[in-house]
Amino acid sequence: MTTPPHRDLLAPALPETRLPVDPAAEALADPDALADTVAAQPTSSLGWALLAERALTGTGREADLAGYAYARTGYHRGLDALRRAGWRGAGPVPWEHEPNRGFLRALWALATAARRIGEDDEYERCAQFLHDSSPTGYTALAGRPR
Repeated sequence: MTTPPHRDLLAPALPETRLPVDPAAEALADPDALADTVAAQPTSSLGWALLAERALTGTGREADLAGYAYARTGYHRGLDALRRAGWRGAGPVPWEHEPNRGFLRALWALATAARRIGEDDEYERCAQFLHDSSPTGYTALAGRPR
């Protein structure tokens, strides 16, 4: 990954963005109803992330592409939610705040799927974005500290 730019330590820190509770979160606990729940609640970033993670447990190009498509949708739904919550394109999106995890999981699934289909620049961009947004989330999802 690229080296992040140095931050001016005297500049005010960007505020954390905390998403509201995902209205589909409770229904998403039932893995047998995942597709129906996402169809009923298509704005759920967590739902799309779960579909992506499920697809990426499969093998072959079709599984990778399905995971990529689901993850890309979850990522964009998450960006929409972040913007509605006041995010301005930068700043922390803490893993520790449970409702943020849908977006962060979709972002990591997108990185994973991008790497699998050979889109290395997208992998690097998404992995860096995850790390910049939530170092804790990066460690939890990528399984390694930076």
